[in-house]
Amino acid sequence: MKTKSSAKKRFKLTGTGKLKRKHAFKSHILTKKTKKRKLALRHDALVHKADENSIKTMLRLK
Repeated sequence: MKTKSSAKKRFKLTGTGKLKRKHAFKSHILTKKTKKRKLALRHDALVHKADENSIKTMLRLK
């Protein structure tokens, strides 16, 4: 079975088996957003526990 290309591009697996993701709302219309907000959006975040199973299925890790 093939992996979902959309998920493959958006998520990475960490060394401990958690899923890493990027923040949304950082691509355009940045003039009205504060510097603090844009700085916070730069950093990666972890996928919520409730969504992990479905994403791992899309990546064929499960």
